[in-house]
Amino acid sequence: MTLTPRKLNMFSLMKLPSAYLCGVRVKQLDETACTVTVKHRWINQNPFKSMFWAVQGMAAELSTGALMIGKIQETGQRISMLVTSNKATFTKKATGRIVFTCHDGAAIDAVLRTAIATGEGETVTLTAVGHNADGIEVSTFHFEWSVKLKQ
Repeated sequence: MTLTPRKLNMFSLMKLPSAYLCGVRVKQLDETACTVTVKHRWINQNPFKSMFWAVQGMAAELSTGALMIGKIQETGQRISMLVTSNKATFTKKATGRIVFTCHDGAAIDAVLRTAIATGEGETVTLTAVGHNADGIEVSTFHFEWSVKLKQ
């Protein structure tokens, strides 16, 4: 099964309903990058009339996780994945449509090759950067993912 933005959005509707209701949508997925968008609306705002940090985190995590899921599927192996830590930096008020992109496909390929070759758990830090409609960076998220070949 080929992973597509449409399939990921249906998955989100069924398995991640809070992300779906908040407007988190996968827009693009390829070998090197994944793009996820979310629009500032009443349902996902904080008291300061900008996007709640957790909604930004959902979109950012999905951009890294969707890329990871696609890469794991390509290996044909059974591999578990888990976020073990994250760090975020917020640099501008998030209003309007925010676009999160993760460009770490090559890093995922490398960590999966190592995990498959050794059979040991490995970690990789993936970065998702959020930009507003003007191209201004509003937040950056770093997610440490752990991957391990299932026995």
